[in-house]
Amino acid sequence: MSTHHVEDTHAQRDLAQLGLAAVLGVIGLVTLWDTSRLEVGFADPVGPKVFPYVIGSVMVVLAVALVFSALAGGRGEVEGGEDVDLEQRADWVTVARLVGVLVVTVVTVDLLGWAISGAVLFAGAAWSLGSRTVIRDVIVGVVLAVGSWYGFHEGLGIPLTPGILDGIL
Repeated sequence: MSTHHVEDTHAQRDLAQLGLAAVLGVIGLVTLWDTSRLEVGFADPVGPKVFPYVIGSVMVVLAVALVFSALAGGRGEVEGGEDVDLEQRADWVTVARLVGVLVVTVVTVDLLGWAISGAVLFAGAAWSLGSRTVIRDVIVGVVLAVGSWYGFHEGLGIPLTPGILDGIL
């Protein structure tokens, strides 16, 4: 085997993919280890350990697959149909608006509750991203926030804070 072929194979290895595989594998292993330490009393047949075990296992399997792919010279293809101008600079005003909307949501969710804060989150994110149909955005935000509140609270039994709407929702 020639030295030239070995250098070509080594040059084809994508170190970023190997790094991502390492991070993915470590997170998967930590998830599995941490899940094994959970102390659970009597639970459903499924129990609270099933999903973390599944997620951790899938992460480890994907990490191993990514290592094999990267070592075999596999590389992701550039998206040919992507409609993004790579020469365009980042729109920091939009990013700042989105961060502001998220901060407002985090600060107000305990007081106002998820139904109101979630509606503000949706409408504010839509506005930040360029929507100018405020009334429609607020209506859709209210429907999504109230619907998700009931979905979590009644459907899954996970209480989200009702805030000032306590007793109304």
